[in-house]
Amino acid sequence: MFSNELWQKSGVSTYSVDQSIRFNDNDTAYMTRTPSSAGTEETWTYSLWVKRGDINTDSTLLEVHQDANNRFIMYLRDSAQSYNLDIVWRISGTSNVLRTTQSLRDPSAWYHFVLTADTNNSVASERLRLYINGSRVTDFSQNNVASSITSGMSLKVNEAILHTIGRYSAGSGFEMDGYLAEIVFIDGTALDPSSFGEYNDSNIWIPKDVSGLTFGTNGFHIDGRDSADLGDDESGNGNDFTTSGLAAHDQVADSPTNNFAVYNILYNVGDVDFPTYSEGNLSVDFNYFGKRSPVSTFALPTDSDAYCEFYIKTSSASNNSGVGIGQGDANNSGNVVLTNGVTYNFNGKKTTGGSATTFGNTYTAGDIIGVYFDQSDNEVDFYKNNTLEGSLSLSHLSGDLFFLVANNTTAQQVIIANFGQDDTFAGNKTSGSAGSSDSSGNGKFYYSRISGAKALCSKSLGS
Repeated sequence: MFSNELWQKSGVSTYSVDQSIRFNDNDTAYMTRTPSSAGTEETWTYSLWVKRGDINTDSTLLEVHQDANNRFIMYLRDSAQSYNLDIVWRISGTSNVLRTTQSLRDPSAWYHFVLTADTNNSVASERLRLYINGSRVTDFSQNNVASSITSGMSLKVNEAILHTIGRYSAGSGFEMDGYLAEIVFIDGTALDPSSFGEYNDSNIWIPKDVSGLTFGTNGFHIDGRDSADLGDDESGNGNDFTTSGLAAHDQVADSPTNNFAVYNILYNVGDVDFPTYSEGNLSVDFNYFGKRSPVSTFALPTDSDAYCEFYIKTSSASNNSGVGIGQGDANNSGNVVLTNGVTYNFNGKKTTGGSATTFGNTYTAGDIIGVYFDQSDNEVDFYKNNTLEGSLSLSHLSGDLFFLVANNTTAQQVIIANFGQDDTFAGNKTSGSAGSSDSSGNGKFYYSRISGAKALCSKSLGS
């Protein structure tokens, strides 16, 4: 099983990954490249780090397409298919599958996948190998490797045909939703995970510098460091990918070495239905009363202040919903259940666990609400467009506390969070010089309100 341990325990690596590329399936985001000539088709390695967004959609990590009867796809399956990882190769009309038994559904975790092809291997079962978070996967619900991959066989990868990251290349579907980082392809060498990662002092798998690897003719290293050219190959080979549906704001600070909070899409409060999440689980869309009110995936620190911002993309000033801080407890399934909370609402009222009463100014579409957790005074300060609206006590709350968005309306409302990873709010605002990082120098906020507070990210929280 793979869980939140990656972000709960991982320490500071000597190698830092400063960004990832956000793929939003609503934007049909993907990147493509067709090699000018075939590389070593029998021997190659594909490595990448993945943080899932919408787990209820199939997300393509790599698709190679010659025609309907000859193609290769590696993708994360949706909720109806148990959240497994599937690797499918269809050669001359015959499909074969390597399918994990693990449920890879954690939206707060970074997963590392390494897929190694070595079809000249004399041991048939070793001709395609999969590793997750540094460990060889040997437990599969379906495994056709030994029975279908003959010696020296091409799986279509590394041929001079269309290679796509982020969707099924022959048409719509299987759009990637989430974050990708450190996307590496090695042409001609079968590598294990030690070339791409290492265990830190807490025995957690973390990235390592790949710049010294031999990439081979068709090898590439895409890390998204250039926001104006997210498909740029940093291997030195110039094997750039052409992007579609990706913009500069899709370069975000969330990464395998500095994991940021997002909305917890697994949050379970017992209401009638889930809202719609997008933009890497930073945008939440409610369209009727009763949709579940999301909380952050990270709890607030117990030893320091914390801060986040919410951009109101769609809503009305008469709305009795709001943003704030909630008390969360774990239920029998291990999910967080909201049991109490404090909110500053669109209609200018406050909710402190009971009925709404007068508090501050109303707010609506286009406004940014800052929520400052003052740990020492045990209160929360609310800001509308960087102006203080008031403070509320948290003395009646206990246990783990989370940033939250509360829903109590029949009208549509879309609220985009910035926990420090994206001060453009998915391109709805221009990143400004007035903003600042947190007290540890991590993240960036639209306003410089953060002072001594921390962003909800692994580096700032010391986790």
